[in-house]
Amino acid sequence: MLGKRLSRECASIEKMITIYCQAKHKTGNGLCEDCNGLLEYARQRLWHCMFSEEKPVCAKCPVHCYRKTMREKIIDVMRYSGPRMLYKHPVLALLHLFDSYKVRRQA
Repeated sequence: MLGKRLSRECASIEKMITIYCQAKHKTGNGLCEDCNGLLEYARQRLWHCMFSEEKPVCAKCPVHCYRKTMREKIIDVMRYSGPRMLYKHPVLALLHLFDSYKVRRQA
């Protein structure tokens, strides 16, 4: 079971991958097989994140838990979808932006 923060992260990554897939792979409402695999991989990484609810945004995380090939794919997705999130899902985009400015608590 995910907490509020990680649930929001899951929702954000799902929306970003959907925006990317629909534009780049012309899938209509669903996801192509590759993007669906990327989404499942991203969910697994979030579910097993060692930082749990204190997780920083991926760009500021000290631990890169994605395999190199998956990291390259997710970077492409985020570069394309990030700016478009402001128009399609403004609340999630602003919350993600807010999270990126939060300083991670020191243990």
